[in-house]
Amino acid sequence: MLTIKRIILFFIFTAIFAVVYGGSAVTSEPTEEEIEEIMSFFEEIVDTIDGIGIFVHNTTIALPMFIPGFGVVWGLFSAYSTGFAYSAIAATNAEVAQLNPLAVLLTPFGLMEVGAYSIAMSRSTLLAKDVIRKNWNQIKNDKLLISIEIGAVVALLLIGGIVEMWMIETAQGMQ
Repeated sequence: MLTIKRIILFFIFTAIFAVVYGGSAVTSEPTEEEIEEIMSFFEEIVDTIDGIGIFVHNTTIALPMFIPGFGVVWGLFSAYSTGFAYSAIAATNAEVAQLNPLAVLLTPFGLMEVGAYSIAMSRSTLLAKDVIRKNWNQIKNDKLLISIEIGAVVALLLIGGIVEMWMIETAQGMQ
């Protein structure tokens, strides 16, 4: 069962992710080389990726977030890197620069991705606590719940990837 502590931990990681991402997006000052590299990668991805590709990319980021302890560090690195990439994109696109970077997190796919990452990072914390305390029975008892959480993360990222691709295609059609 989900406890109130588990729900609070989820929202704590949602807030932490948003702060790290937003802080990185606002304070990062990518060099011209970094901007060119990120934009080149971004343009290549947009031309070749689909909703399933976005899902696969995001899933490869999210699943390591379940690793006890390391998952939190990986999740925060992901938040920082995403904010840095946003900063680079904003440096080349006046429309993006006018947006509050946190607005991206409030898109349908942004909410699903942050929700998935928050589930994984909060579980990483709980697993790390149990490993440190050598509470192997708790981990064994939580196997079903952990499996459900992994399934929820995968489902959120699948739907999020499809929605993100649809929004990209829609935006491209409006230009």
